[in-house]
Amino acid sequence: MGFLEIRNATKSYGAVKVLHETDIAVEEGEFLVLVGPSGCGKSTLLNMIAGLEEVTSGDIAIKGRSMNGVRPADRNIAMVFQSYALYPNMNVGQNMAFGLEMHGIPKSERDKAVSQVADLLQISHLLDRKPGQLSGGQRQRVAMGRALVRDPDVFLFDEPLSNLDAKLRVDMRTEIKKLHQKLGTTIVYVTHDQIEALTLSTRIAVMFGGHVQQLGTPKEIYDNPANIFVAGFMGSPSMNLFPAKVATENGEAVAKVALADGTSATLPFARERSMAGHEGRDIILGIRPEAITDEDGADRNSKAIHRIEARVEVTEPAGSDTFVVSHLGGKEVTGRFRADVDVRAGETFPFAINMEKAVAFDPETEQRIG
Repeated sequence: MGFLEIRNATKSYGAVKVLHETDIAVEEGEFLVLVGPSGCGKSTLLNMIAGLEEVTSGDIAIKGRSMNGVRPADRNIAMVFQSYALYPNMNVGQNMAFGLEMHGIPKSERDKAVSQVADLLQISHLLDRKPGQLSGGQRQRVAMGRALVRDPDVFLFDEPLSNLDAKLRVDMRTEIKKLHQKLGTTIVYVTHDQIEALTLSTRIAVMFGGHVQQLGTPKEIYDNPANIFVAGFMGSPSMNLFPAKVATENGEAVAKVALADGTSATLPFARERSMAGHEGRDIILGIRPEAITDEDGADRNSKAIHRIEARVEVTEPAGSDTFVVSHLGGKEVTGRFRADVDVRAGETFPFAINMEKAVAFDPETEQRIG
């Protein structure tokens, strides 16, 4: 049994079901990220855990106790909001202590808890300031501190970094990760940013259309997406997806891929990818940009690097890498090359493709095969 159990939980507004039957068990100390586009149901699920939304059917339990009908104040959870939700008339110390005060905690204990958490978050020098005197990053630290002082069973984060600029978002992401590693707290974190999901989590639930599309570790989600939606949503740039046909050559399964010049390329599947029984079948082949690269930049440990010649459409220098755009199977694909590779648009260039990283999908069901 998980520390936090979501059992067959649904949410409907009248006849409209916005969250379908959802089952997730979160272990104590785990960092679960709910990720997906706007309207996928992730914030609804978070609000159901918090008690801000009622469960239409199913159950949510914390430490074995059903939360159905339990008020938010009685769930021993703490929530960090996107908008910070700080009281502008109170200073930082008062904001952090307010929840403890409402629960009748003596002032001496409140002051001790606030002092300890302020030291942890490196905001002790801000305790006498009002929220209006703080930067966005400082306000977010205060909002986190207000949650931490309560020592709840579960922390809930609702897109806490989306109001910050890009650099500060990266810095705060690191701080949240360090905080989790230090305290071992149980966290459920909502974001639409898949980089946040991959870097912060111990497990990810990818959501779309009110369904959990895949639940797994960041590596499982990234390397073996369950379907085309997960493949395209997770990763930046996203996974290349293009049509191919399964064939057999010399007793081995290969993917036949059309090139822009009218010829085709043969890409043998790695032995780990069983494609038995799929001969002659049309598939969607998925390959991450880093698995399509220049020959010298290819993974030396892979036993399934295959070379093809393809026309370069666009090059996009990005500092440490150069993104190279070409066409496979009639679709635009992006490869990640080393920054110093001499590659130019309009030229035919050798691409090294790591088929150990290739994933096949059914074009009709969009589910992973092999």
